[in-house]
Amino acid sequence: MHRSGPPLTRRALLGAGVVLGAGAVLPGCTGPRPAEPLVIAGGVQPGVYINLARTLSEIWHERLGLPAAPRVLETAGSAQNMELLTDGRAAVAISQVDVAADVAARVTSPTEPRALARLYDDVTHLVVRADSGLRSIADLRGRRVSIGPGGSGYQPIAIRLLDVAGIGVAGPGTRAELGLPDAATALAEGRLDAFFWSGGVPTDGVRELAARVPIRLLELGGVLDRMRERYPVYSVATVPANTYGLPGPVSCLSVRNALLVTEGMDADLARALIRAAFDEQPRLAQASPAAVTVDSRSAIGTQPIPLHDGAVEFYRATKGY
Repeated sequence: MHRSGPPLTRRALLGAGVVLGAGAVLPGCTGPRPAEPLVIAGGVQPGVYINLARTLSEIWHERLGLPAAPRVLETAGSAQNMELLTDGRAAVAISQVDVAADVAARVTSPTEPRALARLYDDVTHLVVRADSGLRSIADLRGRRVSIGPGGSGYQPIAIRLLDVAGIGVAGPGTRAELGLPDAATALAEGRLDAFFWSGGVPTDGVRELAARVPIRLLELGGVLDRMRERYPVYSVATVPANTYGLPGPVSCLSVRNALLVTEGMDADLARALIRAAFDEQPRLAQASPAAVTVDSRSAIGTQPIPLHDGAVEFYRATKGY
């Protein structure tokens, strides 16, 4: 893991021409410098991460007086986002907290991840065709299954679930590492028996697949207790009946998603970023239904990743902390 990325200091922000709030310019400017927009590590398209990242870019451009809209990167997901964040190629990232915690154990200050907010909870989908005979994760032994691409946040979850279920990850003949669009197409065409995906409910890519071919989500109830005992960072969630045309509710695994920066980000900037995001929360909810429930009390639940000092200041001011 590279750790060469410089922290976003007040001087660096001035060089980028960042204005924090109405007419408030940070002191200490040493002269004009080329504007360098913030970079946000987003996710796959279509997906909740990329929709939220693009909306945040618009909000921050408008509300903070940035000279250019933050650039949004399309990525494989959480694991790649954390690499981009901690090596300095992105200033902001969205990630599952399990992946972020694994990275936090390997990096040192000032590149350690810090949270601005808990955004929403991802739900792990194990998707099959409705006309398949698959009923549980145990039925996947010897089947053609996509565990997600390397760099995604859900590949580690898939590997852990298969391990806890006593199946393990099969060889290349039955294992695929496809992103959501390719996995959905392969399932619809019968080239794949099942695929893992972790995202907000509903996820557009899964909803689009369900419009093409009837699908089901496999119940994970048989392994959830063992999974949580081994990995306490996960929780249990229920996908409601009629989501994706499902006949009934399905028990699944869930994991928190957080908006992350590094410890080295300037506290004024961190506070301004999260304040602007909350001021425009309805726009985030419009970008993705997963963000509807974001508020200042739920947003502080980013454990095991601690909040950034600037975010703590914001939540204390709003009495959410």
